[in-house]
Amino acid sequence: MSRPLLTVACALWLVACGGRDSDAAVQAQTAPGAPMPPAAVVVNETPAGQRIEADVRVLADDAMAGRETGTPGFDSAAEHVALRFAESGLQPAGDDGSWFQRVPLVRAVADPAAATLSVSRNGRTIALRPNDQFLPMPDFNAVEGEVTAPAVFVGQAIHAPELGHDDFSGVELQGRIAVVFGGAPRGFEPNPQAHYASLRTKTDAVVARGAVGLVLVNTVDDEAGMPWARSVAQAERPAMRLRDADDRPVDAPAQLRASARVAATAADLVFADGPRSAAQLFEAARAGTLKPFALPGTLTLRTRSRIDTLESRNVLGVLPGRDAARAGESLVHTAHLDHIGTGTPVDGDAIYNGALDNALGVAILIEAARTLAESDTAPARSTVFAALTAEEQGLLGAEWLARHPPAKAGRLVANLNIDMPILTAPTRDIVAIGSEHSTLSAAVTQAAGEVGVEVSPDPFPEEVAFVRSDQYAFVRAGIPALYLDAGVAPANDDQKPKIAATWFLRNCYHQPCDQVDLPIQYGDAARMAQVVVALTRIVGDADAPPRWNDGDFFGTRFGSRPAR
Repeated sequence: MSRPLLTVACALWLVACGGRDSDAAVQAQTAPGAPMPPAAVVVNETPAGQRIEADVRVLADDAMAGRETGTPGFDSAAEHVALRFAESGLQPAGDDGSWFQRVPLVRAVADPAAATLSVSRNGRTIALRPNDQFLPMPDFNAVEGEVTAPAVFVGQAIHAPELGHDDFSGVELQGRIAVVFGGAPRGFEPNPQAHYASLRTKTDAVVARGAVGLVLVNTVDDEAGMPWARSVAQAERPAMRLRDADDRPVDAPAQLRASARVAATAADLVFADGPRSAAQLFEAARAGTLKPFALPGTLTLRTRSRIDTLESRNVLGVLPGRDAARAGESLVHTAHLDHIGTGTPVDGDAIYNGALDNALGVAILIEAARTLAESDTAPARSTVFAALTAEEQGLLGAEWLARHPPAKAGRLVANLNIDMPILTAPTRDIVAIGSEHSTLSAAVTQAAGEVGVEVSPDPFPEEVAFVRSDQYAFVRAGIPALYLDAGVAPANDDQKPKIAATWFLRNCYHQPCDQVDLPIQYGDAARMAQVVVALTRIVGDADAPPRWNDGDFFGTRFGSRPAR
């Protein structure tokens, strides 16, 4: 799970998830490089669990080469899912009667060696060093990018009048370069904090005010969670955006002629001769007291990017609803099929297989589809099953599906997403992240009761994982959604699911060791598929489709958009 504009946020989430427990023994047990906590013997005797395991083994096999979007490995995985959908009895819901929905993409990689960032003030020019002190951001519109302009520091680039906060007050950004910190004030509640911390939200805000360049400056707190060296290592990976009918990149404004990220250690060079030092600004960010100001002189930023186009595809199947009056409404189930491909070898292994992230989620999706399709009675509403592309590139497959639902789906009224269920220790519960924002909460409680499992609250609510996987693309389209995740309540006294999850996040998340030799609890996975089936029937047979709760942050912000 991740997205380009959330790459740093996801890495911060990884560290925060792992660092919550202050007990020294737990810290030692889950530290990077620590041995795996004691694992239960995996006994997989149920047919459902065996089917799920078989699909995980295929999708996370080395032959798939990590299922990176746009690669033959991903395409092979998509063919496997389409075959399983067909065997289950679903109907194809892709383009032209096929199982596949075309997802057009543009791909870009910035070249740090060809980039320059300089500060001209008071008769001197300060040149920052690429890689060591700054990294150019890829440009999706032009191979060569260049801008020289006055710069304005606009805090965290947040305009939130409902919270009495405006980082743009009293400054002019038209024709200037926006200098921005990441994150959002600690005083914000978790949901608005996550929304306003998004680079996409910040970019939209500075573009709306006329900025022609963007410089995102890391703080020391940013790099406590995402070290600069890791940012440099990831800079080689391509970034992607959706491509519209005119072959233009979506959500990549050409108005920003160049963009870059600056290391915290070089922040003082950006703010040199300004009214406040980087250290003062870092402290103000912690205190929530940042104020905007114009910087003296000008900044010059030049970038070079390699740009090409490609296509990937979502795998779509549909189970038509049994009731003519409600069959034109669909609950859409999603799990992302892509992972991050190959990379730096670790202990000689360069294939990042993604067994938990998210072959297991896709396998659970396939099992739920099979169960529903083979049942004597379909839900009243239609059900769409989607194995999505390009989640790791920014929820792009999900966004394309939310914007272009297939004709057989009718109107999308709810989304249930499964992503990276860390089922490596036995549990007796599930977690339904985000269900509290809508009437889906009652449906989850009922479904769990029917299956005989508990519903635990989000164990890490301050991380707001609700905005960090494919369900958020549907939320932004105004569609109530939830993120079904692994539970945390231990089924025995010997294995602690929360510790097991923390160990995975610290040691195997986006690493080659996320593979099938992990102690995956396929019985728990089969039970999660049962919850999906029960939830589908409850939502699918309800008199009214799900709706946002009155006054909910996401419902208020996005819920007025017509459901697609």
